[in-house]
Amino acid sequence: MLESLPFLAATYVGQPIWLWIGFLGFIGFLLWLDLGVVNSKDGVISARKSAAMWASFASIAVAFGAYVYFVYEPDPRYYMSADNLNQQAVLQYFTGYLLETALAFDNIFVIGLIFTFFAVPRQYQHRVLFWGILGAIVFRGIFISLGAAIVNEFTWVLFIFAAFLIFTGWKMIFGGESEMDLNQNPVLKLLRKRMRITDTIDNHNFFVLKPDPEGSGRLLLFATPLFLALVMVEVVDVIFAVDSVPAIFAVTKDPFIVYTSNIFAILGLRSMYFMLAEAVARFKYLKYGLSMVLVLIGAKIIWNFGLYKAWKDATGAPLVPYLEPQWSLMATLALIGGSMLYSWVRTHDQRGGAGM
Repeated sequence: MLESLPFLAATYVGQPIWLWIGFLGFIGFLLWLDLGVVNSKDGVISARKSAAMWASFASIAVAFGAYVYFVYEPDPRYYMSADNLNQQAVLQYFTGYLLETALAFDNIFVIGLIFTFFAVPRQYQHRVLFWGILGAIVFRGIFISLGAAIVNEFTWVLFIFAAFLIFTGWKMIFGGESEMDLNQNPVLKLLRKRMRITDTIDNHNFFVLKPDPEGSGRLLLFATPLFLALVMVEVVDVIFAVDSVPAIFAVTKDPFIVYTSNIFAILGLRSMYFMLAEAVARFKYLKYGLSMVLVLIGAKIIWNFGLYKAWKDATGAPLVPYLEPQWSLMATLALIGGSMLYSWVRTHDQRGGAGM
């Protein structure tokens, strides 16, 4: 097969083209099952069904981790040591998957605001999220390709990422809450200025044909508020990618691990939206755990790529130990899990006290 199609054997950022095509084909199959089979009809997705969908995607993500450990062939140039490459890769994959899932949690709240702003009925929200995933697959691919090219060509860029992550973590704690005014969004203003848009949502259609309001008798194409909601969901994903892509490149420089962990995290979180949307207020302290994770990842970059390489004794041996990937995974689990548990207990106590 590869002999008859030699381009499949060519490599892209360390992995053969056939592996990239196979992964994207597999994701496409999952999306077809989602919208074409499981959710082929419009309807409100219950919290139970949402949890089941997330469990399915999470199980697939875990199974893919097994593939990374037993089958995947990591490119040594993306790893600090040539020893135990698969062990390094799987630890970085799960750290990235967990980190991206946690960082995307704020997306839930913002997407909820978008759906409320455009008055998107609950039975059509899954359709918007589904097509939003397709956009995320494309845009994350672009961001990660650019990031991989920059990071692996200019390692010093990681220190800029480190400073950005530490600043972002600090801002999450002390920056306060900011209101989101969609009416002032420049993308939305541009769409309203350049496109014909209906005032109401017509079934699950993103576009509809309507008579020319000027009375020409022609049918013209109009965008619906559902399309505007989709565009804004994509804009939000791009904005959040500015934080998440540098964060995961701080965990791993392997572009395949970066991309696959990103996509599985997005698939899982979008599928769990209908359950988390109602519970997002219960995790009010999660941002503090996330902020500490970002600061620690930024500090780890400075430690591993700065102190570890620069501080050496007379024999050339490093004076400080290298921080292995498993420490990132354990710290991420502890901080995110701890902040979620603390949030759940505190909000439960507050609700109980309010009801007394």
